Amino acid sequence: MSWRERERWFYWGAPLALGPALAFLPGLVYLVIEPRVKHGPVIAAALLPLAGVAEFLGARWLIKGALERPFNLLSMLSAGALMILFVIAAYTGIFLAAFAGGF
Repeated sequence: MSWRERERWFYWGAPLALGPALAFLPGLVYLVIEPRVKHGPVIAAALLPLAGVAEFLGARWLIKGALERPFNLLSMLSAGALMILFVIAAYTGIFLAAFAGGF
């Protein structure tokens, strides 16, 4: 595995994984749960599956970059981006549970 391949995995994987993860909760709330945009559910039906695919590809590339040997700076950066992704997933779950509970 060359340095350039790992670098490309990180540079493409981090935005593809973290961007949709950050946009998922506001998109779901403002387009589906409490639509503030005309035709919000229709827009969400188109955007949320695309965000899911981008999230999957980005996380896959980050995981590949973090697990390749030898462990170096790009492995550490990929692992750090995965930790940030886990934190985003945790707070998204907490807020969705709060919305479902009616708070």
